[in-house]
Amino acid sequence: MNPPPSGTARVLVVDDEMSLRALLRAYLVKAGYDVVDARDGREAIFEFERATPDVAIVDVMLPELDGFEVVRRLRARSSLPIILLTAKDQERDRVTGLELGADDYVVKPFSAPEVIARVRAQLRRSRGFGEEALPGKLEVGRVRLDLAGRRCSLDGAEVELTRREFDLLTALLQSRDRVLTREHLLERVWETEFMSQRTVDVHVAALRRKLGDALAITALRGVGYRLDS
Repeated sequence: MNPPPSGTARVLVVDDEMSLRALLRAYLVKAGYDVVDARDGREAIFEFERATPDVAIVDVMLPELDGFEVVRRLRARSSLPIILLTAKDQERDRVTGLELGADDYVVKPFSAPEVIARVRAQLRRSRGFGEEALPGKLEVGRVRLDLAGRRCSLDGAEVELTRREFDLLTALLQSRDRVLTREHLLERVWETEFMSQRTVDVHVAALRRKLGDALAITALRGVGYRLDS
C-alpha cells in the first residue's frame, strides 16, 4: 500500500463488527485521516505490516487473536499509539490492555468527537505529527532521561518504556519532591480528566517494575504521587 498523502495520518481500525468499522471509518475519513481496517486479530497483524499505520484502534473482543494479543504483538513490533475499545463495565480489560502497552481506551458506546479527540491526542504525542522534541536531559540518581531522543537509561543501560510511561516519568522527574495528584497527571500525560485514575496507578506500577529501587516514587493515599530526589 502506498503511504498516505504528506501530513495525513493513517489509522488502523480493528473490530469484528462491520457496522462499527464502517462508522469509525466514516468519522475518521471526515476528520481527514486515511483508514484501513481489519475484522479479526490475524488480519490486524497483516494490515499493520502491509499498511504501516500511525495509530491503531483495537477492540478487545476479537476472533482469531483477541485484542490483548494484538496489542502485545503490535507493541513488540512498533511504538505506534494503540487505543483500546472496551465495554463499559470491563475495567479489568482496560487495566490489562494498559499493562500490555496500550496508550488509551475508548468505552463503548462512544461518540464521534471522543474518538477523534483521542486519535488526535495520540498523534500529537507521536513523533512526526507535530510534537516538538523537548530539549535537554533529566537525571535523578541512577536514572537518566534524554528528552529529545525519548530514551531512558538506568546505570547507563537503556530501559524500554512505553510512550505513556516515558511521559509519566518525565512529569514526575520535572516536579520531583512535589506531590502530583492523579487528576493532574491524567490531564498532563493523557490530556484528559475523564479516564479512570486507576490508569495512573497501572503506569506507576510499571515504572516501579522496570526501574526497581532506583527511584523513590511515593504514593499518597487518595491524593497522588511524589518522586523523592
